[in-house]
Amino acid sequence: MHGPALPGWLMVALCAVTGAACLLRVRVCSGEERRTAGGEALMGFGMASMALPTAALSPPEWSWAVYAAVFGAAALHGLAAVRRGGCHLHHVVGSLAMVYMAVAMAVPGAGAHAGHTAGGAGGGPVLTGGTPVLTGGLLLYFTVYVLHTGARLVPGGMSAPAPATVGAPTPSGGGGPAPLAVVGAPAWATRPELALACRLSMALATLAMLVTL
Repeated sequence: MHGPALPGWLMVALCAVTGAACLLRVRVCSGEERRTAGGEALMGFGMASMALPTAALSPPEWSWAVYAAVFGAAALHGLAAVRRGGCHLHHVVGSLAMVYMAVAMAVPGAGAHAGHTAGGAGGGPVLTGGTPVLTGGLLLYFTVYVLHTGARLVPGGMSAPAPATVGAPTPSGGGGPAPLAVVGAPAWATRPELALACRLSMALATLAMLVTL
């Protein structure tokens, strides 16, 4: 990792680590929290793949259609799950933002793969596709989300959860049903702060991608 590719690799690392943390939550949680964590893991790894600099991988043109299809399916799944509450509506917005950027990348002449990384991190031109009004609306949404979620992670921003009991419900941090921890799961892995940190990381990565549109 040298020169302009460094920001791209940092984006890949952030999204991949976030995806791995969400996979851990899939293993140690159950119920609605497990399903939510699974969707967030898909989002994290998908974003890591999209952020790969062109110096490492130059994707074929059809790959953007695959990204759009995968995230479109995730958005439809999130819409079907909105009635269960939790963070599903935010997941729908995030998935649709990924579809929007994938479609913008697929437009002929819109830019190179590196446009999804800060400042064209892979060495290619910065993405110039997209609709300014829609891009601005998404930027506003994710900026507000980052500030709100970051404030909740500040000490004192969240009420301290009661001591967890193995197999007992713990707060999800997302407004949905409280998750059930798998027997023997480490207490820190089911804390609401971990879920919030994952969502904050992906929102920051989405902001960085949108800025290049």
